Amino acid sequence: MGRVSMERVSMERVSSERADRIQGLAAILAALAVLAGAFGAHALEGRLPPERLEWYGTAAEYQMLHAIALWFAGDLLRRGRGGVAAAALFVGGTLLFSGSLYTMALTGQKWPAPLTPLGGLGFIAGWVLLARAGGRRAPGPSS
Repeated sequence: MGRVSMERVSMERVSSERADRIQGLAAILAALAVLAGAFGAHALEGRLPPERLEWYGTAAEYQMLHAIALWFAGDLLRRGRGGVAAAALFVGGTLLFSGSLYTMALTGQKWPAPLTPLGGLGFIAGWVLLARAGGRRAPGPSS
């Protein structure tokens, strides 16, 4: 095997390992979203004002949607089509968007409110990058 072939095999292994970590994180975020949704529906119902319960439900919903998007970003990375930047934006967006909504819902504090749209921008940017990566051809043997 030539030097270029060895470098390609090494890069593919690193991409596969990174994709495994991204998809593992996606599965954990999805499981936590299910847990959060169940907690909201069964433990918080009647204990939080309707507005705060709605924030909590939105946080869980967007966490799940973007955990699935994170899984797809890992899949694109596995196929050599990028996806790392989109994955980072989905994780950051989840922390800012869902995290701020969970915090506001559970504490009644409004200080995290400015973080919510920043998380939303992260989601949008992640989807744009995911679309770009999905439309790109994977590097072939001649690349």
